[in-house]
Amino acid sequence: MITYTLTRSARKTIALHVRDGSIEVRAPFKSPKSVIDNFVLSKEKWIEDKLLYFSDRAKHRASFHLDYGESILYRGKNYPLESRLDGFVGFEDATFYIPPNLTYPQIKEACIKLYRSLAKQEIVSRTKFFAEQMSVSPSAIRVNSAKTRWGSCSSKKSLNFSWRLIMADDDLIDYVVVHELAHLLEMNHSARFWRIVESVLPDYRFRKIRLRELHLSLGDEAWD
Repeated sequence: MITYTLTRSARKTIALHVRDGSIEVRAPFKSPKSVIDNFVLSKEKWIEDKLLYFSDRAKHRASFHLDYGESILYRGKNYPLESRLDGFVGFEDATFYIPPNLTYPQIKEACIKLYRSLAKQEIVSRTKFFAEQMSVSPSAIRVNSAKTRWGSCSSKKSLNFSWRLIMADDDLIDYVVVHELAHLLEMNHSARFWRIVESVLPDYRFRKIRLRELHLSLGDEAWD
């Protein structure tokens, strides 16, 4: 029998969730345990595939490290990571420059610091551009360390963007920016909300798919 955690609630159907090696079943209060067990057994192959996926992903993340001479993503393209004799730290001449003789964790920290700095410049600039185009005024534009969301919009009209977004292509950055700005006009994901997004970016559906692919790809890299 497959071991799982059972959570009962007022829901009407049985649902199965597999994440990071754990299995959770959510079921109605009155569902017999035998029915739940049979449901789990019927999903055995799907569960095995999911557990294997998360196991492989964990191995990739555990082996993730950065070193001098390697490349990192910036606005959808890969650029080399180097140190410079004059001590310059930043992005210049299509190259990321960090201090020399850093350990793997220190290299990652240096890259994140550069990413945050570049994100504050590029993403804030794009947000101001589209805000004017859409005739909206966010109360603030910030860059944070969100891991699961590219961007968010608060009830106080403050926009937040993950520094990780600076790794995406410019057209994907624009999609997230427009998405969050649209929330200043419609604080939900209604049909009207998507019409607003589409009025600015007619191909937003394609961009949305590509952004999801990038999210899955970066999931194998332990930036957190």
